[in-house]
Amino acid sequence: MDQHKLRSHVFDKTGIKIDVDDPIFALVALNEAVLAETVERQLALLDAATQALASQARAAGGLPELPPAALSSPAGNATAPAVWFTPREWRLLGAAAVVSIACALLVLGGAALLYKP
Repeated sequence: MDQHKLRSHVFDKTGIKIDVDDPIFALVALNEAVLAETVERQLALLDAATQALASQARAAGGLPELPPAALSSPAGNATAPAVWFTPREWRLLGAAAVVSIACALLVLGGAALLYKP
């Protein structure tokens, strides 16, 4: 966290001058720590949900079974997700990406045409 940059940003936005020793920076540091912890917790929950969804898809026959070598991560971390996609799944992922980009461009184009300043 660059306190001088934050100090300049606050002054630019509000016109209020604060010193780098101001107690408000303690709140900024606390906010940063809480945000980092929350993000880590949410990533762990997302990872667990992703692994559960992948195991359900494998049980239903939607994904191929993982080979034994793919079950352990290269770093030896058992909680890291192992990804094993077939060529068909990569093609589907690519098609989904193309469709989502086309939809985004369509929405942005429509918004640009209908926007009246």
